[in-house]
Amino acid sequence: MAISRKTLPKITLVAPSLSILGGQAVQAKAVAEHLHSDGYQVDFVPIDPLFPRGTGWLKRLPVLRTVVNESLYLSSLGRLRHADIVHILSASYWSFLLAPLPAILAARRLKKPIILNYHSGEAADHLAHWGARVHPWLKMVDEIVVPSVFLRDVFARYGYRAQVIHNVIDTGRFRYRRRVPLLPTFLSVRNFEPHYGVEDTILAFALLRTTVPGASPTIVGLGPQEPELKHLAEALGLRNIRFIGSVDPASMPALYDAHSIFLNGSLVDNQPLSVLEAMASGMPIVSTSVGDIPSMIEDGISGTLVPPGDPSAMAKAATHLLKWPERSLLMAQRAKESLSRFAWGNVGPAWAEVYRRLSGSTRMLQAA
Repeated sequence: MAISRKTLPKITLVAPSLSILGGQAVQAKAVAEHLHSDGYQVDFVPIDPLFPRGTGWLKRLPVLRTVVNESLYLSSLGRLRHADIVHILSASYWSFLLAPLPAILAARRLKKPIILNYHSGEAADHLAHWGARVHPWLKMVDEIVVPSVFLRDVFARYGYRAQVIHNVIDTGRFRYRRRVPLLPTFLSVRNFEPHYGVEDTILAFALLRTTVPGASPTIVGLGPQEPELKHLAEALGLRNIRFIGSVDPASMPALYDAHSIFLNGSLVDNQPLSVLEAMASGMPIVSTSVGDIPSMIEDGISGTLVPPGDPSAMAKAATHLLKWPERSLLMAQRAKESLSRFAWGNVGPAWAEVYRRLSGSTRMLQAA
């Protein structure tokens, strides 16, 4: 049996655009491109629509920006009427209420099958404490899909069946190389939110400096903690630290290529795309062991895991990578080899099966 492109369902993808830099936006773009290549008709409805010409100044006013964005977004949801399946990417908390919830309600009113593709590592707290602001709406969707077993188990604790479909990474975008010599050039790619633990990563850099005076850290990200993180680095005397703000996804492969060791200090997480990208690039990795990260990285085999909130352990682990470079590079090689489960060749068929199930097999298949 072969899948006929003429009978593939029309997918409307509701998600952040790349104007909101982060893993969800990158995933949405990658999934949309792969689906299109596989023959699906894909309509992308951004939760952050473009503002009308001449109104860009509104973005400098947080409350008004949110009101205008929400108005534009709600008016765009009429496009869901053309979908066979509505595929909604979701984070947690207020983001859930402002973006996925309106799409869920619109799709339900239009009697469209709904996939909620939930990504947030904060799911446990979200489901435990947001009560009527989350649970009635989760019961309206037809499928809950999550990237990890970690999140599947969180949803199961609250009575929801969720299917695991991993994040996708196009390894061909990244140049895998052995870091010979293994230099003390470190990279952190996380936004400046408390749960991403960038403060601990900076503290680890400060400790590293005592044993590796030439350590050179680069920090990529934006967020509300930016002033205090920069102040912390200044107070610690980290003169060679670089804060370079946000980086366009197209420029990320070159940034990974220019550094040797990847550090991730997150306190709460799921399946971070930045870690997958570092793995694809051949970077030895030190990361906290939170969320789904222990299933992504096997401690001592494909990377090094440390307890969350322990900058000393992170600094010590990074020092060990530099002290035993051959072992470090072997771990990086194993990490790269483990990425096949995140390739579209494995991820795509899983999505196709969900779409087939929701749209009905008679609309999806025809005799070869």
